[in-house]
Amino acid sequence: MSTDARVTVDFDQHAPAYRAGYPELADDLRDRGPVVWSEHHGGYWVVTGRDLLGEIAKHPDLFSNDRDPEKGYGGVAVPSPKGAGRGGFLEMDPPEHMDYRRVLNPFLSPGAVARWQPLVTDLADACLDAVIESGRIDFVDDLANIVPAVLTMGLLGLPLSDWVVYCEPAHAMVYTRPDSPEFAETFRMIIRMVEGIAATVAEATRAGGAPRPGIIKALLDARDAGAPLDQDGIEGTLLLVIGGGFDTTTALTAHSLEWLDRHGEQRRRLASEPELLDTATEEMVRYFTPAQGGGRTVIRDCVVGGHAFRAGDRVWLAYGLANHDPGAFDHHAEIQLDRFPNRHAGFGLGIHRCIGSNLARMTFKTMLGRVLARMPDYHVDAGGIARYDDIGTINGYRHLPAHFTPGWRIGPSFDEVIGRWQEEVGRDAFWAGVDAD
Repeated sequence: MSTDARVTVDFDQHAPAYRAGYPELADDLRDRGPVVWSEHHGGYWVVTGRDLLGEIAKHPDLFSNDRDPEKGYGGVAVPSPKGAGRGGFLEMDPPEHMDYRRVLNPFLSPGAVARWQPLVTDLADACLDAVIESGRIDFVDDLANIVPAVLTMGLLGLPLSDWVVYCEPAHAMVYTRPDSPEFAETFRMIIRMVEGIAATVAEATRAGGAPRPGIIKALLDARDAGAPLDQDGIEGTLLLVIGGGFDTTTALTAHSLEWLDRHGEQRRRLASEPELLDTATEEMVRYFTPAQGGGRTVIRDCVVGGHAFRAGDRVWLAYGLANHDPGAFDHHAEIQLDRFPNRHAGFGLGIHRCIGSNLARMTFKTMLGRVLARMPDYHVDAGGIARYDDIGTINGYRHLPAHFTPGWRIGPSFDEVIGRWQEEVGRDAFWAGVDAD
């Protein structure tokens, strides 16, 4: 049985009220129903129910990720940014998106991710060493922005030091509100980043393949071997890897460190029971949901989960709100470090589920573990906290300053770590067997 009833709410995930009210406002919205209608951004459905969201994610034949203005498909962002190209394979439908995903999968399997663990540990320790004697740190600027960014450069096959080139544009494109005066400059930064990626791909193509092993080389090799990959798709996919690799893990780390500071008994428990890191990671992803949601366009009239959708309708799958559905999570408003099972939607659901989830988990657990081990008494300076102005795409922080009892350095400098690992990841032996993972 379907219903055409439209429950209209005043909701905008990009508004300050959303940042201020998340996650508590999930209950208010859900009381109105698992799917509601917002008049903002041209009008769109907001799916807040975990079960309905999961059902929609099973139907890429009905709900399109594609960004195609000629078809009226708006991609995964709500609102759809004007003048933007497709966001890599995330904004492709089957079977096209699988052509790209097949190339990336071997680089992001559990076995492939494990080979990066020593680099992430060395990077985290080098970042902490840089401030350990001062007794002060900004967990975002000094740690959580840096480690995922350097790691992403390594995966792509770019110089590790290039992380500084991409870091600020990658963050600004998700924390700047699309209707803000700053968005024009942010968009120019993004265009320059896109041009940089295009130049990198063009140079690698002229050279007959990227000079370093990594995702760029793999995409070009697959294209040259006959895979149906085009220049725009490759460039969009590289930007997607940068955006996903830089910002989501940064956001999760900052949220978790801030929460653990306010819950000292839980911090002490996690520090003394490292075996809890696995379930704690899933719970932090559920509760904070760094990637808050994703847009879809309805391909044709349909009824899913008893709710009627019309061709051309825009839909926002609210992962963050669904992760607080009391019908799916007991005591959903509480963080339970040992919650299991945990059917969260924090990495998305269905065929477009986050391809980098294994990498995100490893990087997050490593950074968090090193902080707990080396700065066990850190205390966040609440007056210096700066969250993103807009958390409708990524629920993150710009700054998270803290103080702690000074300690001592334990390893080489950051530049020394970068230099040593740049040489290591340039060796074919480092990548040996990646295709078999």
